[in-house]
Amino acid sequence: MLYWNADPVAVYIGPLSIHWYGLLFATAFVAGLRIMGRMYEREGRSREELDSLLGYVVLGAIVGARLGHCLFYDPAYYLASPLEILKIWEGGLASHGGVVGILIVVGVYARLKGVPLWWLLDRIAVPAALGGAFIRIGNFMNSEIVGMPTIVPWAVIFERVDPLPRHPVQLYEAAAYALIFLILLLTYRVDAARRRQGLLSGMFLTLVFAARFALEFFKTPQAAYELGAFLTVGQWLSVPCILAGMWLMVRAYCVRSAG
Repeated sequence: MLYWNADPVAVYIGPLSIHWYGLLFATAFVAGLRIMGRMYEREGRSREELDSLLGYVVLGAIVGARLGHCLFYDPAYYLASPLEILKIWEGGLASHGGVVGILIVVGVYARLKGVPLWWLLDRIAVPAALGGAFIRIGNFMNSEIVGMPTIVPWAVIFERVDPLPRHPVQLYEAAAYALIFLILLLTYRVDAARRRQGLLSGMFLTLVFAARFALEFFKTPQAAYELGAFLTVGQWLSVPCILAGMWLMVRAYCVRSAG
């Protein structure tokens, strides 16, 4: 059993404090940029295109994830106090909203830059899964999104929360996303699979949100109104993502390969 009481702040620089969550969030985007850079080089595209793409993705992820959290998990509070939505530094980001935000801004980017949309989404899907792993580690460092009480040997007592041993569900989810990243990366390296438009995007949606759906059973409720409900908010939001991912995979094998 592990007793966990890590300081959410990674380093103090005078009056400035850098939090683990912010550091890992930034690491997710830096790692994603490096992976995308290698993809661009492998496929003969200019890496200079990535500079503006990164800005679009960061904006879409943050705005979408924040609005998703506010509207999905505590709408009454944020609709009554809309200025609170701007306080991103206080925490509260929803992965479902982040995905929607990224889809919107990437669609705009692809249209403005003349880049094939499915080509771009399929490449972004690979590092996005790894980014999810980094962010869940950030949640673990913050002692947030904790698991249900348990007696398993690897249980963690989050001392900032309560004295109960709990599932380290953040680490479960991080491990799942890291494995999904490896699956997507290996699939990307198969020429025939890479040319199937929407295949990697469909795999991302199906695998990531199927993992999210399953692991929600180990989490404490994140929204007050979901107490006692058959499914959590996260599970309800995951269902359409899974179905959309399955549809994309079927479509990928019905539409002639690109390239």
